Amino acid sequence: MTRSARAFWFKSPGECEIRAAALPARGAEDVLVRTLFSGVSRGTETLVFSGGVPESQYTVMRAPFQEGEFPGPVKYGYLNVGVVEEGPLLGRTVFCLYPHQTRYVVPADAVTLVPGTVPPGRAILAGTVETAVNALWDAAPLVGDRIAVLGAGMIGCSAAAILAKIPGVRLELADPDPSRAAVAEALGVGFTSPERARGDCDLVIHASASEAGLARSLDLLAPEGQVIELSWYGDRRISVPLGENFHSRRLSIRASQVGTVSPARRRSYGERLALALDLLADPAFDALITGESAFDELPAVLPRLAGGQLPALCHRITYS
Repeated sequence: MTRSARAFWFKSPGECEIRAAALPARGAEDVLVRTLFSGVSRGTETLVFSGGVPESQYTVMRAPFQEGEFPGPVKYGYLNVGVVEEGPLLGRTVFCLYPHQTRYVVPADAVTLVPGTVPPGRAILAGTVETAVNALWDAAPLVGDRIAVLGAGMIGCSAAAILAKIPGVRLELADPDPSRAAVAEALGVGFTSPERARGDCDLVIHASASEAGLARSLDLLAPEGQVIELSWYGDRRISVPLGENFHSRRLSIRASQVGTVSPARRRSYGERLALALDLLADPAFDALITGESAFDELPAVLPRLAGGQLPALCHRITYS
């Protein structure tokens, strides 16, 4: 029997819509999932909406269950929480790297159980926290380190929330938007502007996706300090100030990207995602969910998120 669902598509740059989707027959090792919540990854999905994914990165940027191709039409997304209605794990709440869709069929090993300690509505942050976990495996912060996080978006806030649990760290979350101070307070992290951030840092996590932010990150480093670059610039070219103190202070910039598990840790993708879900037992992460809309409203909501008329960290989508 062919069953149907409804899915959100990026039709072309600047256009999006909801389409009917036929569900494939479920195999013995597959699960049928009914979506409870999905999350809009604002930075990545607004880049897709605007057509800003460079052609050279079409393969790298491909989501696990993407349909279509960049720049569109493309079904794209990766923050989905639902309940298994058929197959193994029947009745369990699961997280999946699946786009915005009312129901879907995937192999059972493509979903991760949401712990009972984590509300389903918060579990949509798993993919974001997983990115932060990978970045901190790359960074390897130590007890007592002096650390700044520049950029209080979803990734920066997630990294700061985890770093705040390390004993003895001097930690600041910096962003030019003063409204992010309330989020920092909820996470238990000190907040400041990039201009007022304290220097002499052993480590700076940069997630502002701005040229000025990267330059300021280098300014804040102590000798031998390191910037972990988490920003995704799409098709933009940026300048990096490698003059002045960069060589004399032996500074470094290291890329970190969630597509590969950090070689510093011998973990599988599944183990990394399970760890991220365990960390989400902390209710402080609720501060990262700054808005909510129904699935049917998503074609109208996404342009507002992309245009900045609807400020948000993670915008949660609900399904009836």
